Amino acid sequence: MRPTILDQLFAPVTALEGVGPRLAALLKTLLPPSGDIAEPRVRDLLFHLPSGVIDRRQRAEIATAPEGAIVTLTVRIDRHAPPARGAKGAPYRVFADDETGELALVYFRGERQWLEKLLPEGETMLVSGRIEWFNGRPQMVHPDFVCRLAEAETMPLVEPVYPMTAGLSPKVLRKAILSALSRLPELDEWIDQSVVARHKLPPFGEALARLHHPTDPQAAQPESATWRRLAYDEFLAGQLALALSRQRMTKARGRSLVGDGRLPRKIRAALPFSLTEAQKTAIAEIAEDMAAPDRMLRLLQGDVGSGKTMVALFAMAAAAESGAQSALLAPTEILARQHAATLEPLCAAVGLRLALLTGRDSGRARAEKLAALEAGEIDIVVGTHALFQDDVSYRDLALVVVDEQHRFGVHQRLALSRKGRAPDLLVMTATPIPRTLVLAAFGDMEVSRLHGKPPGRKPVTTVAVPDSRIGEIVGRIGAALSNGEKAYWICPLVEESEKSDLTAAENRFADLEGAFGPQVGLVHGRMSGEEKDAAMSAFKAGETRLIVATTVIEVGVDVPDASIIVIEHAERFGLAQLHQLRGRVGRGEKASSCVLLYRTPLGEVAKARIAVMRETEDGFRIAEEDLKLRGEGDLLGTKQSGIPGFRVARIDHHADLLEIARDDARMVLARDPDLKTPRGEALRTLLYLFGRDEAVRLLRSG
Repeated sequence: MRPTILDQLFAPVTALEGVGPRLAALLKTLLPPSGDIAEPRVRDLLFHLPSGVIDRRQRAEIATAPEGAIVTLTVRIDRHAPPARGAKGAPYRVFADDETGELALVYFRGERQWLEKLLPEGETMLVSGRIEWFNGRPQMVHPDFVCRLAEAETMPLVEPVYPMTAGLSPKVLRKAILSALSRLPELDEWIDQSVVARHKLPPFGEALARLHHPTDPQAAQPESATWRRLAYDEFLAGQLALALSRQRMTKARGRSLVGDGRLPRKIRAALPFSLTEAQKTAIAEIAEDMAAPDRMLRLLQGDVGSGKTMVALFAMAAAAESGAQSALLAPTEILARQHAATLEPLCAAVGLRLALLTGRDSGRARAEKLAALEAGEIDIVVGTHALFQDDVSYRDLALVVVDEQHRFGVHQRLALSRKGRAPDLLVMTATPIPRTLVLAAFGDMEVSRLHGKPPGRKPVTTVAVPDSRIGEIVGRIGAALSNGEKAYWICPLVEESEKSDLTAAENRFADLEGAFGPQVGLVHGRMSGEEKDAAMSAFKAGETRLIVATTVIEVGVDVPDASIIVIEHAERFGLAQLHQLRGRVGRGEKASSCVLLYRTPLGEVAKARIAVMRETEDGFRIAEEDLKLRGEGDLLGTKQSGIPGFRVARIDHHADLLEIARDDARMVLARDPDLKTPRGEALRTLLYLFGRDEAVRLLRSG
C-alpha cells in the first residue's frame, strides 16, 4: 500500500552504485532501523544528517595562518622526509612552502609510495586543514583535502561532516548519500501553506539538498530553516500517527459514565486527609471526560507521592456508580500488590468490591476470580498484564487505568481497549515528563498534572558524598538503625561482573549483613515475584530494617517509615531515576535524607545532575534539566519506553514546532479524517517516509 513514488527510496542501499554487501553491513551499524525494516534503505541515508561542517573558505599564508583554525593554503611541495628505519611511531613529513615560510604536512603511518603520488615534489598544491604549532614551527596533521592548483574547483569550500562508524571512510559515505539524494523524487507538499510561509520553510527536497550540500556553515545547523523544515516533517508524522490512534480509539463510540456522586462523597469522608487542590482539579477533569459520550483518553502526570492513586480511585468509583467495572494495570507485581493494599481499606469502607489478579494466581483461586469478574461481582480489579490475557473476561469493563504509562507503548494502549466496549482510558505516570515530550509521546491525550506534594509530606535533605567516605556513611546507618529507623541502600547492578566496576547489590548486601546481621534484606530484579514480595514485606513489617536493592524499587514502592536512602554510584544514574529513587523516602512523619554516594572524579554532566538534585525536589523542574543534560533519547529509559527517538528533530532546538505540528495534525483529521484530499494523500506519503506505517494501517482498518 506504500505510494509507488517512494519505491526508489525504500530500495535497499545495495541498489545504489558502489554499495555492496560489505558497505551495506557497515551502514546497518550506522543507520538506525526504522519500524519493522531492519535492513538500511536509501531513505535512511537521506536522513543521516551532518554533525558539523568543514569550512575551507578561509584562505591564508603560512606565516599569518591562525593557530587552531582550518585554513586553505597555496603551497609548493618542497621535499619528503620519511621516518628513519626502525623509528616506530614516527610520522612521515612532507615540507611545503610559500613566500612567507615553511609548513610540515604530517602523516602518521603514511605510505611513501602513496604520498609521493599525492604530493609530488615541485608541484604547486592547495592544502586544507587545521594549523598547529609544534617546536616553534607550523604544521598540518593529516590535511583534510589536497589537490593540484589546476583542480582547485574540485575542492568543496564547505563540506559536511557526518557521524561515522569504524571501517567506513567519509568519502565512501558521502558518495552513498549523494547517490541516495539523486533518487529523491519530486513530492507534493504536505505542510499547510500558512506554516510554510510563517516559518520560511523550504520544500522538502530542497531542504535535504541544502543540508547535504551546504553553501555556508549555518545551513547545516539545527536552527537553520532547512533543518527546521525536516524537524517539522518528523514531528508532523509523529503527531499525525498519534492523532490517528486517538481517532481510532475515540471512534469506537464511548458512553457517558455518570453516577449520583454517592461513592465519591463516601470516599472523601473515609479519607484520613484532605485532597489537594491539584487532586480536586484532576478528579473534576476526569469526571467531566467520563460523563461525555466520547471515550476518555487522559494522561495523569504527578510527581512521586503526589496522590495519583487516590485520583484514580475516584474515577473507578464513578465507573462503579454507573454499574460498570474498572481495571488498574501496574507494570510489576510489587506495585500491583501495593495498589491493592492501599485501595482495599477505602474500598471496603465505601462498599466497592476489589480483587487482585496477577500471574501468580493459579488453579481454583484464579478460576474463582475470573468467574466473579465475568459475573460482575468485582467492581475494581488490580493486576499486571495478567488482566488482559485471553481467558480473562469482564461483564462490563468501562475504565482502564494504566500506571507508569511509559512502560507500555501505543500498541498496548490499543490492545487494552479490546476487553471492554470501548472503555475510557486513564494513564498515570510518576515520571515527570517535560511538556515537549508529553506532546511527542502522548499527543493523542488530554493531560492533567498534579503539582506539589500531599499535605504532611516532609522535604528530603539531599547530600552528596564521595565513596571514599563510605565507612562514615555505614556508621551513620548503624546509628539510625539503632534508633529504630529504616533505610534503603541502592546499587546499580545485581552481581559483580568483569566488565563493570559498579558495586553489586549482592556484594554490598554481604558487607552490610556482616556489619548489621539479620536486619539487612536484599531485593533485585532477578528474584522471583514471591522472593521480592517476601523481602519487601519483611522490610515493611520491620523484620528487616535496611534493604539493599537495585532500581527494582524505583517505581511506587511505599514504606512510609523508611527515612534514609543511600544511592551508590549516583553519578551513573540519570536525573529522573535519581528523583524517582529519592521519592521512596519522605513519605512518613520523620525527617528524611538522601545520600548520593559518588566516585571521583566527577564528569561535568554528573556534577550538574548532583547539583540539581541538591537544589530542588520539583520533579517537573528536574525533568526539564534532565532533558537539557541528556537529550530526549534517554529521558524515560531505553526503547521500551514508548517515547519516540527522533532521527532528525532535536527537542532542544525544535520544541516550538512540536505544538504547531500537534494542532495541525488534529485540524487535518477534523477536516479530512480518511486523508483522502490531495493534502491528505501527501500526508500518507509523509507517514511512510518517517516509518509511521502503522498509522496508515489504522486508517485502513477504520
